[in-house]
Amino acid sequence: MKIIDLRSDTVTLPTDEMREAIFRAELGDDVYGEDPTVRRLEGLAAGILGKEAALLVASGTMGNLVSVLTHCGRGDEAILGDRSHIFLNEVGGISALGGVVPHVVPNQPDGTMRIPDVLAAIRAENIHYPRTRLLCLENTHNVCAGAALKPSYLDEVETVARSHRLFLHLDGARIFNAAVALKVDVQRLTRLADSVNVCLSKGLSAPVGSIVCGSQDFIDRARKIRKMLGGGMRQAGIIAAAGIVALTRMTDRIEEDHRNARRLAEGLADIPGLAIDADSVTTNILYIAADPAVISHEELLERLKQRGIRILPRDAGRFRMVTHSGIDRADIDTALGAFREILKSAKK
Repeated sequence: MKIIDLRSDTVTLPTDEMREAIFRAELGDDVYGEDPTVRRLEGLAAGILGKEAALLVASGTMGNLVSVLTHCGRGDEAILGDRSHIFLNEVGGISALGGVVPHVVPNQPDGTMRIPDVLAAIRAENIHYPRTRLLCLENTHNVCAGAALKPSYLDEVETVARSHRLFLHLDGARIFNAAVALKVDVQRLTRLADSVNVCLSKGLSAPVGSIVCGSQDFIDRARKIRKMLGGGMRQAGIIAAAGIVALTRMTDRIEEDHRNARRLAEGLADIPGLAIDADSVTTNILYIAADPAVISHEELLERLKQRGIRILPRDAGRFRMVTHSGIDRADIDTALGAFREILKSAKK
């Protein structure tokens, strides 16, 4: 039985081209700056994202942590969305390891933070207050149904950041999904940020790794923070080789994931006992809720698992599903058939 794993796009496996690139990668010691494959990946990523320099890190969480710690000192404050990945899903690292104070602002359903809320969160100069130093955005926004932040909103936020002398960090784990959904060049979404973190191991199918981009000075300082966190990976070209393939081969197929997500969302919306806003699904992430009066959440998960379908339970009785390169149209139809059968039998 084929496993249809919709829990996350982190379950993607490297392509045959990636495996071949890993096998043939030219290697050196990256801590000494001598791994040619890492240097090639970093140069490629910086060029694609419109930045001066880039840094390979082990994960998106490390990328965000390195970025925040490079921008902020101990006791500084960072403004974050209350549903952002940095705030919810990174183990409080910016506080535990960097002494950075999170100031959370409500995320709206479209992933934005209201500009008046952001302005209200910026501290005035006062001996009693931490210094507001950094503003963080997430694009696409995971918990907000994979919403893509529009360029016009990014322009507004950038104006606020500059006028208050704040740094702007973009958690762009799925930034290429945002660019595809909005039909803009990715640099239109990254050019205003002081730092950008992009995951290679989600929808781009690399087995491990993320890239942090910014100015040369920022990356020079971030490299030292990466070392402090244990991120000196030595012959990291075996990781970078797959990342090069990810950036040069895998971004062009992202629209297929979006089509599959929309097909899945529209099909689920027609099944009694399930709740989903299909119109909100614009990238590769969707959230559903099951009516507990029809079927318990535990039973739904178990019965799907028996059919080889995996989805991710989240907060408040919701489930997340994410399409990716390991999922095709036939898999979507199989999953929809399973949901229909399970919900139909549960109502009897």
